[in-house]
Amino acid sequence: MTGNNVSHPNHSHLRLKRLGIDTYREFVIYMNRDCEVCRAEGFEVRSRIAVESSGKSIVATLNVTGDDLLSTDEAGLSEAAWKALSAEEGQIVTLLHPSPLISESHLRRKVYGGTLGKEELEHIVRDVAGGFYDDIHLAAFVTACAGDRLNAQETIDLTAAMISAGDTLTWQSSRVADKHCIGGLPGNRTSMIVVPIVAAAGLVIPKTSSRAITSPAGTADVMETLTRVDLDLGEMKRVVEQEGGCIAWGGAMRLSPADDILIGVERPLDFDSEGQLVASVLSKKIAAGSTHVVLDLPVGPTAKLRNAEAAARLASRLQQTADAFGLIVKIVETDGTQPVGRGIGPVLEARDVVAVLQNDPAAPADLRKRALGLSGQLLELAGAAASGGGLVLAESLLSSGAAWRKFQSICAAQGGMRDLTFAPHRYEVLALQAGQVTSIDNRKLAKVAKLAGAPRAPMAGVDFHAPLGSIVKLGQPLYTVHAETPGELAYALDYAKSQTEMIEVWETT
Repeated sequence: MTGNNVSHPNHSHLRLKRLGIDTYREFVIYMNRDCEVCRAEGFEVRSRIAVESSGKSIVATLNVTGDDLLSTDEAGLSEAAWKALSAEEGQIVTLLHPSPLISESHLRRKVYGGTLGKEELEHIVRDVAGGFYDDIHLAAFVTACAGDRLNAQETIDLTAAMISAGDTLTWQSSRVADKHCIGGLPGNRTSMIVVPIVAAAGLVIPKTSSRAITSPAGTADVMETLTRVDLDLGEMKRVVEQEGGCIAWGGAMRLSPADDILIGVERPLDFDSEGQLVASVLSKKIAAGSTHVVLDLPVGPTAKLRNAEAAARLASRLQQTADAFGLIVKIVETDGTQPVGRGIGPVLEARDVVAVLQNDPAAPADLRKRALGLSGQLLELAGAAASGGGLVLAESLLSSGAAWRKFQSICAAQGGMRDLTFAPHRYEVLALQAGQVTSIDNRKLAKVAKLAGAPRAPMAGVDFHAPLGSIVKLGQPLYTVHAETPGELAYALDYAKSQTEMIEVWETT
């Protein structure tokens, strides 16, 4: 980022002191409340300040401190801001008033229900990716676009803007495969099985994944328990060229970088926008150079898509947007009535994935079946199998051990494969009556896993024992809560014990 965003030549200087404060992605600058620069420039708490040094510039939000943390001639930066400036202890920084952002007027129009054009969305996304929006602006934009507040053309234009704000990849192969699930279903970690199957079939599949937004684990969180995922673009290309595929965290690259910033705001708000979801998914796939993509849409009463009508609406928007970019997609609606596999949380989901890949007889049958079905669809879509032959090829690659060997090779190329370590604190939640399991609330079960610490605590989560239709006895475990600390376990159990309808058991006659 260059330092050309200031409104006047007057400026002040302070010496940097590293405070080690983690604000996730937000750029924050800290000054003593009696700092003369604050008084002279009229800076107040939450002021936006341009910070420049050694040819680099960021815009940060001001917080003030007392004398015990910073002297009046010092400034501190959040770790995200420190990294962006490549700062060093004692470095002198120049502080200025930033110029007003043109895109703020576009943002206000959207907040009041207006429609944005291509250039207006480009301005907003460019400022988001450039770090010029603070969390208040980002929350306003995410909220203004929530639900169905982006029309079809805005969704296409937002997708294009998100692609153009970052880097793009190209591959020698004319057919580059990928797969994505829209999320909202605990334990649905099929990508980590699909990628090695498809790569073992000889296709190129550069899989970039997000960390969890509103769930206890994203694919990147789960993969990170087994190997390194924070690859840069050069490392990702090396792994894909060597192994045919990768499973990496998209946030470590500049592929649709605005998306990762928006995800960081969507996470605490705990909601998704249909238009932003489409732009998020497809911009990442297009930027990664994908040409053929299978999209998994789980549908169920407590999934992200509650019913067939919602699924059809999202599928139409995904198809329309993909068509606008020449991306070939296959949209698959899947069962979203209950969790997939047994584990909910990074380590527990990784355990299930490894069991399937190793053809362990005790591996979750539903996770295996689901992954094979999606793999078969992708193999056919990308031309590695004839119509109707994808499932047979996928089963052959999994059963023969070829997919497991490919997964191990991918992990080795990404930095080496780690052994899994499990949580030291566990508690079984028991059935209060005998009968048949008739309904499961995915969202509440996922919340238990999150309250236990997932995904921040990778060993935390839920081991699920009672799928739909199963017969349980009085006192039989329905699920086991895993936590890394006693306090987190107690916190999750307080909630779990209050949710008597999370797993409904009806007495059988």
